[in-house]
Amino acid sequence: MADLDLSGGDHKVDSELQEFLLVEKQRAQVNAQIHEFNDICWDKCVDKPGSKLDSRTETCLNNCVDRFIDTSLLITNRLAQLIQKQSSGLS
Repeated sequence: MADLDLSGGDHKVDSELQEFLLVEKQRAQVNAQIHEFNDICWDKCVDKPGSKLDSRTETCLNNCVDRFIDTSLLITNRLAQLIQKQSSGLS
C-alpha cells in the first residue's frame, strides 16, 4: 500500500476538497429543490389522483414544470456568473 504524500500539497488538497464539497452541497440543494417543486406542483394541480390525467391537470402540471425549469435556468445562470466572477477575481 503506497503512502499518500501531502507534504507541500496540503493547500491544493484542501482547495480541491472545498471545491468538491461546494459542488456536492449545490447538488443536494438542487435535488431538494426538485423534490419541493414536485410537491408544490402535485399539491397545486392534482385534486384527486386517478388512472388518467384530465386536460386541466395536465396543463397545470406542464405550466408548473415550465416555471420550475425557467427558475432553475435563472438560478443556474446566476451561479455560473458568480463562479466566473470569483474565478476571475482570484487570477
